[in-house]
Amino acid sequence: QAAELEIEAYPLLDELTSKISTLNLERVRRLKSRLVALTRRVQKVRDEIEQLMDDDGDMAEMYLTEKKMRMESSSVFGDQSLATFNAAAAGTSVSAPVSPVSSPTESRKLEKTYSLCRSRHDSVKSSDNSVTEHIEELEMLLEAYFVVIDSTLNKLTSLKEYIDDTEDFINIQLDNVRNQLIQFELLLTTATFVVAIFGVVAGVFGMNFETDVFSIQNAFQWVLIITGVVGAFIFCFFVWFFKYKRLMPL
Repeated sequence: QAAELEIEAYPLLDELTSKISTLNLERVRRLKSRLVALTRRVQKVRDEIEQLMDDDGDMAEMYLTEKKMRMESSSVFGDQSLATFNAAAAGTSVSAPVSPVSSPTESRKLEKTYSLCRSRHDSVKSSDNSVTEHIEELEMLLEAYFVVIDSTLNKLTSLKEYIDDTEDFINIQLDNVRNQLIQFELLLTTATFVVAIFGVVAGVFGMNFETDVFSIQNAFQWVLIITGVVGAFIFCFFVWFFKYKRLMPL
């Protein structure tokens, strides 16, 4: 699943960086949700394997064949000890006199019981050695799985970082476009202010009052020329002020 997600993610993210659209953003959102869910599952499996490797008792319990053999041997030794004890109890009669010296039959029984206990101890010791070997084998097996799971988790982490970098890149692009729109709006507002000066001049000369300006030839043309020069000067001054305040790129 991680490999399939990785194959699907990188072309989609590259397409999103070249073309920002609602459809691509929705696909990336679903992809990120799948990535988060899969990362949680992989992280949980990795933690479980790591916890299992740290506990030798849990690994010993996982070797079911040896566990079954120990349980069977314990039950067999218990049954033999119980049978020996019952036989010894049945062989001793209640009415028989007690001899201060043990009979050869009783000494053989004691030797048999001692040898049985010793063999049981040796079998337990050998089983402990075999359990240690099985734990080492199981630990090597779990280490192989741990390496695979850890590699998968690293790939998912790298994919998540790539998605975060793509999101940051898209946010930077959107901020740049937003700044360009703000700059354009600022220039448009300044130009509107300059054009409004012509409206003020036209409004003043449109009033119904007598002035000597109308008696001068080409006077209104000079008024328009002077107003245009003043408006251009005001516009250039605002542009210089915006650049000086770093409101616009130089």
